[in-house]
Amino acid sequence: MKISELLLPEVMVMNMTASTKIEALNELAGRLNDAGRLADLELFKAKLLEREAQSSTGIGEGVAMPHAKTSAVTQPTVVFGKSESGIEFESLDGAPAELFFMIAAPADGADVHLQTIAALSRLLIDADFMAQLKATTTPAEVIALFDAKQAETAATDEGVPTTSSTKFVVAVTACPNGIAHTYMSEDALLKKGAELGIGIRVETNGSEGAKNVLTAAEIARADGVIIAADKKVEMDRFDGKPLLKRPVTDGFRKSEELVTRASVGDAPIFHGSGSTESNNSKENDESIGSRIYKDLMNGISHMLPFVIGGGILLALSFIFENNFGTDNTIYKLLSTISGGEKGAFLFLMPILAGFIAMSIADRPGLMPGMVGGLMAVHANAGFLGALAAGFLAGYIVLGLRKVFAQLPKILAGIKPMLLYPIFGLLLTGAVMFYVFDPVFGWLNDILTTGLNSMGTGNAIILGVVLGGMMAIDMGGPFNKVAYAFSIGVFTTSGNTNGLMMAAVMAGGMVPPFATALASTFFKNKFTAEERNAGISNYVLGATFITEGAIPFAAADPIRIIVSSVIGAAIAGGLTQLWAINFPAPHGGFILAALANHPWLFVLAVAIGSVVAAIIMGLWKKPLK
Repeated sequence: MKISELLLPEVMVMNMTASTKIEALNELAGRLNDAGRLADLELFKAKLLEREAQSSTGIGEGVAMPHAKTSAVTQPTVVFGKSESGIEFESLDGAPAELFFMIAAPADGADVHLQTIAALSRLLIDADFMAQLKATTTPAEVIALFDAKQAETAATDEGVPTTSSTKFVVAVTACPNGIAHTYMSEDALLKKGAELGIGIRVETNGSEGAKNVLTAAEIARADGVIIAADKKVEMDRFDGKPLLKRPVTDGFRKSEELVTRASVGDAPIFHGSGSTESNNSKENDESIGSRIYKDLMNGISHMLPFVIGGGILLALSFIFENNFGTDNTIYKLLSTISGGEKGAFLFLMPILAGFIAMSIADRPGLMPGMVGGLMAVHANAGFLGALAAGFLAGYIVLGLRKVFAQLPKILAGIKPMLLYPIFGLLLTGAVMFYVFDPVFGWLNDILTTGLNSMGTGNAIILGVVLGGMMAIDMGGPFNKVAYAFSIGVFTTSGNTNGLMMAAVMAGGMVPPFATALASTFFKNKFTAEERNAGISNYVLGATFITEGAIPFAAADPIRIIVSSVIGAAIAGGLTQLWAINFPAPHGGFILAALANHPWLFVLAVAIGSVVAAIIMGLWKKPLK
């Protein structure tokens, strides 16, 4: 891909005036709009904020790559911007951003933004090239610099060929979003290998899937393995190899150390399939809390598509049931697809448990975890039983790896194909059948009975807590725990199915609405850029996207978060006071009509949002 074909001289900003992250996004997006490359400026900015809510696109080393793929873009474009003083952009290394590449891609095109990010990342790893970019003063110089650099590196765009060295290293680079850091690490490792005369092959695990996949012959030949990744990668193939496992940023920050150590086998020996990693090094250790959270989020993230798709279709089926009866064909179709014994909801607990177990023990944990989750469903052990099944299956398989570690090497092949499936399923099933299913079934019955018989006062307290949790970190652990709890209740029987969902839905909608209202009615407390961003939050709030408030919270955390928590807690409590049942796990106002009291739900959100907005407006100080 030729970067200069996407760089337009007329949209470049060679001396940005922005001083904050939101101002920078608005300044660059405004240039794009002025050039006629946008059909809807506000939608494009909303999509940029959505992406920033996932994780900052300030990739570090003074570079930011905000990007969006949306129908608001008419032609693929890269907007280059340069700030002399640097702008605080919540970059991953904490440093201000000086060079900006805003990537705009049409919704119906190929993955231009991913290809562009990959191409840019490989160029920007070069410190000399970065220094030359910072020294440019005209758009023509920027384009000429990119053309010259890409021509120079054309031979290495597809990967640096291995050298004649007897030393050979293989590596995998991967980051959670599969973009810039994946390719920056790849390029740094390839170049360092060429510089040191060490042969190297790098597999990238990005948003487009695994590329340059390592072959079995290359792995067998390798003197060592480098895993520079912040997400799970397939590990069993590296059994018996010296392996360094580091964060993805170490791939480009410590490339010389990694390549040098891997080439001489200076790393712990990794044992796949049969045991855990050797304990002769602590460098790859994670805290117990971090591991549990990562495993839990792996299960929840894989379960959410079933929750959202199945839940919304189930809610839509209620419309046809209420208007046309249970004999209606569309009702039968939607209810069968979404719920019951054959639909998407049947998979919620097995998927949750299976992917928790897989996060702990890789693929051998998936099957016993899923079966344990299914047993929890049939035993009415519910959400708690499925959680227990996932962690149980994962750690049972890890235990089996240690037990079977001493088997002869010739029997290694039967462990993943025979021993783990049989003993993993047997032990997980036995513990679930005799211990966890009865215990968690009893607890789930108590929880369901308690919720069904809960008095108004207790229900309001629970609604206040759940609503407030949705606003504490706006998409982080507290938010996810509250949402996961409501999903667990949502899948149980009884008239409480959608009560807790109404509380978390209302609580999650308050922060974006509150920031939108505050920036609209207290204009002297917010910058022009914040007021423009606030307009987008009306849309984000209406569709239950809490993350729209994150940029405001980042700029003024105490005032924004405390105000949002108060408003969200009020909204959550009101949903329980009015016994609002929201029969879908997502959708916001789009599906509010499906609630038993739709206007009361809207009123609860409105009251919470107004209260939070007033607190924000009165608490924040006027701009100087």
